Amino acid sequence: MAKPNKKSPTRTVNIFCAKCKVQLYKYRKGGKGALIKCFKERIVEDFTQVACTCPACGQTFARECLIRGAPTLKMIGGKVTFK
Repeated sequence: MAKPNKKSPTRTVNIFCAKCKVQLYKYRKGGKGALIKCFKERIVEDFTQVACTCPACGQTFARECLIRGAPTLKMIGGKVTFK
């Protein structure tokens, strides 16, 4: 399997909790589709204290897994939004 592209995208998006609208991450996203997964190496700023859990409301918004051999956060549908 191929690894994720090493030349990371330049477009940065802010990822928010869908329930309480608190910012979770600043992330370099490639493409224009929905946010399904976040490669950990592309996270610019992390505003969470506990991995995959919202600091304000305590909701779990993702699961940690490996995709193409890289550590990744797989988002749970409808739990996060991004701009």
